[in-house]
Amino acid sequence: MALGKTLRQWASYRKTVRALNELDERGLNDLGINRGDIVSVARAQAARI
Repeated sequence: MALGKTLRQWASYRKTVRALNELDERGLNDLGINRGDIVSVARAQAARI
């Protein structure tokens, strides 16, 4: 069970990082984050799973 959750969290993390890295600065600003926040935002999102 724990392995499955870990894999889902990792997939969510990677998906979030990929999606946010595709945004330009304006898109990130619209979300209220900057490039340096991407990793922490992705980790927080993955932790919610």
